Amino acid sequence: MSELTPGERLAAQLDEAARRGEVTSQPSQGAPLSVADAYAVQELAVARRLNRGERLVGVKMGFTSRQKMAQMGVDEVIWGRLTSAMLVPEGDLIAPDHYIHPRVEPEVAFLIGRDVPAGAPPETITSAVTAVAPALEIIDSRYADFRFTLADVVADNASAAGFVLGAWRAVPPSLDCLGVLLEVDGRTVEVGATASILGDPWRSLVAAARLTGRAGMPLRAGWVVLAGGATAAVPLRPGAQVRAVIESLGSASVAVAPGSPRP
Repeated sequence: MSELTPGERLAAQLDEAARRGEVTSQPSQGAPLSVADAYAVQELAVARRLNRGERLVGVKMGFTSRQKMAQMGVDEVIWGRLTSAMLVPEGDLIAPDHYIHPRVEPEVAFLIGRDVPAGAPPETITSAVTAVAPALEIIDSRYADFRFTLADVVADNASAAGFVLGAWRAVPPSLDCLGVLLEVDGRTVEVGATASILGDPWRSLVAAARLTGRAGMPLRAGWVVLAGGATAAVPLRPGAQVRAVIESLGSASVAVAPGSPRP
């Protein structure tokens, strides 16, 4: 049996941390890791999930607010891969021990109706969308205290852990200034607007197509693209009822079973 490469070892480390619900050390604590190398680790880690029978079902975008970009010292969004096992049916009850220290945020989801060729112009990308939906994304860093460098979080699949989709709707005339509420147990905990997603969620979609196409993984028919958080993420507590409400789009909700996240 051949020895694992450094990238394969990091991918196995992150994959096992996610499977077991245990924190692990940041790759940046070892040898230097470039962002390009981190995306290679992300691909290898997700490949392990696909080898266990999961399917690629889309991509998620991260660092889509200007404030987060400034905080991380970057001028580009990041992206991660979504698999079939990450999809939580709307209104479902999820087990807190599936996660380490999960957080949740409201998002706009795009449904891709046809393949998008790599390098396609913006009008081709946006015309491939057949529906939009309100969504919740569950993020769960595999690192202690959600502390990481840019390369660390890219390698960790941009903290992707789960997502919930509300009802799909026809594409509205505009998505750039819709009000957003995040509710926990019937109480509003975050208020925002879709404009916080790069000024307009469509820009996030175009960035997703550009970046995934550059990586040799162009957007496919049937995939979902999560455009990025429209408010700050909040902790996903055991026993909580969580709902995202987006003006004109509707809502998406999830409930967490009583219990405790894994230590």
